[in-house]
Amino acid sequence: MATMTDCDEIPAYDLAIVGGGLAGSLIALAFAARRPDISLCLLEEADRLGGNHVWSFFDGDVDAEDRWLVEPLISRRWAEGHEVRFPGHGRRLSTPYNSITSVQLDTHARTVLGDAVQIGAQAVRLTPTAVTLSDGRTIAARAVLDVRGGGDLSALRCGWQKFVGQTLRLDAPHGLACPVIMDAGVEQLDGYRFMYLLPWGERTLFVEDTYYSDAPDLDVPAVSARIAAYARAQGWRVDEIVHSESGVLPVVHGGDFDRFWPKDDPVARAGARAAMFHPMTGYSLPDAVRFALRLVDAWSMEGALLAQVTREWAVAHWRQGRYYRLLGRMLFGAARPDQRWRIFERFYRLDPSLIGRFYGGRSTRGDRIRILCGRPPVPIRGAMRALLSPPA
Repeated sequence: MATMTDCDEIPAYDLAIVGGGLAGSLIALAFAARRPDISLCLLEEADRLGGNHVWSFFDGDVDAEDRWLVEPLISRRWAEGHEVRFPGHGRRLSTPYNSITSVQLDTHARTVLGDAVQIGAQAVRLTPTAVTLSDGRTIAARAVLDVRGGGDLSALRCGWQKFVGQTLRLDAPHGLACPVIMDAGVEQLDGYRFMYLLPWGERTLFVEDTYYSDAPDLDVPAVSARIAAYARAQGWRVDEIVHSESGVLPVVHGGDFDRFWPKDDPVARAGARAAMFHPMTGYSLPDAVRFALRLVDAWSMEGALLAQVTREWAVAHWRQGRYYRLLGRMLFGAARPDQRWRIFERFYRLDPSLIGRFYGGRSTRGDRIRILCGRPPVPIRGAMRALLSPPA
């Protein structure tokens, strides 16, 4: 897919994608399918694409006509729907649920992209048309796209969704028929805490201990011990921990976008580095799919134009997320940490279609009114203080 310059061994590409996580890989796969004439490289500093993660999404998060892009990546689909559990309320929702593992992402992307993937390629300097790597090589391209994670979040006002997840192999069937998206019937520690359960098989279960917290600090050994205690409380005996992961996602409820991504920054961005994720949940898959296909449809662009266009898209996404940032301000500013679960319990009493549109970042005006109307699950005074507080 590469051509050589006549001066040395520097390859020249149409597009250099820096960062082989979910967003970067989806962009590369979209180009490979829709624009195979475009020469590209996907640069990842780690030893595989996708890191060490499980990404999940509801059927409604991805449009039917766009499903082809993620279908080969799905490791497990639960057509029977999913559950939520709260101290005073439990519910089964019929919307199918899907999960992607980083192993499946890495395998599929490397098969499709071939030698366009460069593993162990650490970028130390980016310009609109070149990437300098830590080994001294320079990758030249018509356009460079920076997709290397969240970057500097100091300009944004954030709460944090943080988690430790483990895939457990049990000595007997766990008895779960479908995923449990939230089991909030656990001790409320460090903010809103819930367990997230994915039944991979009859005796294999992914268990994630998740917190909506004020601080990003994550004590992995302590949370791992809580997962073990939760498994014991359910009567599950663990034969083996076959997979572990952890992470901290920003829940953005304010900030200065122009400081996060300055107007004079000449390098294009995508993914979390462009704040292309759901402000309230931190999840990025629906936006990553939409961005990848939109970029393919809008191509062709040189480096400077790509930076301008992607920033305009990111600004529009930031503006569209204003309502979700308002909800985040209420969650972190109005509710006591140990009472935040009440907000989610109330939310999960609403219409399933509304819930689906919320997670897909497509809430209608009626949805937004419905979410906020009625008796609030937080103190009125605290809610008003949170709503009126200026962004940091």
